[in-house]
Amino acid sequence: MKLYYHPLSGHSHRARLFLSLLGAQHELVLVDLKKGEQKSPELLKLNRFGQVPVLQDGDTVVSDSNAILIYLAKSLGRSDWLPENPAAAAAVQRWLSVAAGEIARGPAAARLVTVFGAPIDADDAIRRAHAILTLVEQELATRTWLAADQATIADVALYSYISSAPEGNVDLSAYPHTRQWLARIEALPGFVEFQKTAIGLAA
Repeated sequence: MKLYYHPLSGHSHRARLFLSLLGAQHELVLVDLKKGEQKSPELLKLNRFGQVPVLQDGDTVVSDSNAILIYLAKSLGRSDWLPENPAAAAAVQRWLSVAAGEIARGPAAARLVTVFGAPIDADDAIRRAHAILTLVEQELATRTWLAADQATIADVALYSYISSAPEGNVDLSAYPHTRQWLARIEALPGFVEFQKTAIGLAA
């Protein structure tokens, strides 16, 4: 398997982290976002949206980080990470939607401003970040993992942008249960760190 990625992309880290947690053999292919390589003819053949990450597994190409998580869990038969039970699978999907929605518009967007200079309303993104972090904190106040009794791809999907939220000036000090959850993920066998940027509150 090949993972086309960028080390500062939280979406890329999401996929890379899960590959590592699974112990799946893979090759990392660096895509230089500053040079626009994600829009190159080669990458556009793999993902016409011109984004990373992209997973290539033989003749199968999967783009979108959450789709990659699902593909890996299903193709490798890892129902521990993506349950087959309908209610449990729905609980995981709920958080994948949060990762693609509220997390993307909150902590991920706030970090885009500081790390990549994106023309986004930073104050609005920070406000959105605290709104979803408050809900995540409430959820984790009564449970160890987001969707099941063990870690699932729901936890993987939310980890990268929550752990790096301080880089976007989003303070995590008011969320002790969330910080404990981050530490639990970081203690999992095969954990691989998201490359840090000394900026914002992480400077």
